[in-house]
Amino acid sequence: MQADLSKKDEQFREFSLNGPMWRVVLYVGFPLALYESLNQLFKILDTMMASHIGASAVSAVAYLSQINMMISAVGTGLAVGASIKVSQAYGAGDFMLVKKRVSTMFAMCGALGIAILLVLVPFTPEFLRLMNTPEEFIADGSTYFRLELFGMVITFFNNVYIAIERARGNSKRILILNTAVIVVKLGLTAWFVYGLGGGINMISCATIISQSLLLLAACINMNQKGNAFGFSLRAISIKKEVICPMLTLSFPVIVERIAFAVGKVIVNSMSTVYGSWTVGALGISNNIGGITTNPQNGFQEGGSSIISQNLGAGRPKRALLAFRWVLYIDMLIGLVIMTASLLCLNQLAGLFAGDNAEFAGMIKQIYRFEAVGAIPLGVNAAVMALLYGFGKTRVTLVMNFCRVFLFRVPVLWALQQFTDLGNVSAGIVMAVSNVASGVLAAVVGVIEIRRICNTYDVR
Repeated sequence: MQADLSKKDEQFREFSLNGPMWRVVLYVGFPLALYESLNQLFKILDTMMASHIGASAVSAVAYLSQINMMISAVGTGLAVGASIKVSQAYGAGDFMLVKKRVSTMFAMCGALGIAILLVLVPFTPEFLRLMNTPEEFIADGSTYFRLELFGMVITFFNNVYIAIERARGNSKRILILNTAVIVVKLGLTAWFVYGLGGGINMISCATIISQSLLLLAACINMNQKGNAFGFSLRAISIKKEVICPMLTLSFPVIVERIAFAVGKVIVNSMSTVYGSWTVGALGISNNIGGITTNPQNGFQEGGSSIISQNLGAGRPKRALLAFRWVLYIDMLIGLVIMTASLLCLNQLAGLFAGDNAEFAGMIKQIYRFEAVGAIPLGVNAAVMALLYGFGKTRVTLVMNFCRVFLFRVPVLWALQQFTDLGNVSAGIVMAVSNVASGVLAAVVGVIEIRRICNTYDVR
């Protein structure tokens, strides 16, 4: 069994470890940020198409998508945590370990996906009731949710593939492939909804078809015999030195992302006291907010990969330099896009609400509060990149737990119990949680940088 690098992989490793850091961060992060932005645009257009079906349909999609995100957090967390160790082995020059971890990641995602389908597909209505889903959403959305589960399992594999391509610096390939997926997805959704007059189930079918195309591309690109980043059945390993470091880092990320998604489901459930339209307006506000936070997350993901590679190569000072550039860029993104989204808020709300002035008013009212957190969330994303890159996933678990279960759920409960503000409370709680999360991230970042400097003797 061979584990060699292609010439392109060798060149990127040299660039990541020795090139000008601002160029490295932009080279890796910009295509990822653009991909995340396009992905968010796809979500917005998807929601707009759902709104063509009706206000109840868009609210059901917004609510059920949060539950889906809670479950998919398991696969996403596994991909994030495991890819950190792949990047470290890549930076350290242990290419056989890279191959073993890559192959084992795919095997673990396959086992996870099968388990989720066997447990949840037969008992979807019961599970949705357990999540306190309104009965009207269960009636309209059970089949949609089952279809989303199948699409989610396909996405598990795609997330692992994207994490691997990110580790080897192939951000442009990620952008090209996902742009193709988005175009196919939007085209199919438009045809199903506008051409055939289909419901939300057809939206999910479009997702499955488009994600399957990415999976096919992943299978082709990963079929590289002898390459360190290629998949091999013989390279799958359950040995301690291969699997334990990945699981140790992945488990806190999985718990963190599940907890964050559960918190969002709880907030949605609590918001139903204001009516199903408020839930839909909150979901749409989150989508508009994603126009800012998604490109920030793109630089976060790219930055964590660069940081872990340089740490693996024994260059902690250079890893900290990567964090600094990610911080600058993410704060700038927050300022620019937040300003633009507020200036265009009437148009954005109108895209989702159509002629429904009351629904549009709800969206604008909630988003004005949510937008306040754009710059603090940029700080949060940069600190997350630093912590992921240095393998401090237990700290990120605590931070995201605080974001939801300290800064969000209790605040909403207090607003409901002690004020009569109504549905504007959903917007206030988003502002409080986002700003508080940014402040917490800044404090944690200062503490952890001092620890890193002391541990690695960085001056």
